[in-house]
Amino acid sequence: MRNSKQNIAKPVYKVVALQLAIVVIFAVLVSVLADAHSAWSAAYGGGIAVAGSLVYALFVAGGFVDANKAFRAHLKAELVKIFITVVLFVLALVLFQSAAWLWLILGFAVATLAYWFSLLAV
Repeated sequence: MRNSKQNIAKPVYKVVALQLAIVVIFAVLVSVLADAHSAWSAAYGGGIAVAGSLVYALFVAGGFVDANKAFRAHLKAELVKIFITVVLFVLALVLFQSAAWLWLILGFAVATLAYWFSLLAV
């Protein structure tokens, strides 16, 4: 059973790592095209998506034999991911008021797309 859990966990974390790499590349690209402030905003937006994906991965990486347990784990993971995403956006609104909001939202969108494309690559 231990080996099957490792087989499930490896691609799950690989998706999150690929998503993070794409966020970093996007933030560097924004720093070249715009400025450092915009790049940090894009990185924060991407970080919100990566944080949610990482939390999701932590919930589901163990693998499940029972379909009901797997379903409940995925449902719980998705609810926690949504909650964390909302909390991090609210924190951005409160603590990072000078953010370049267009770049923050684009960073989140790029990271979310990267998540789905990373699923295809793994």
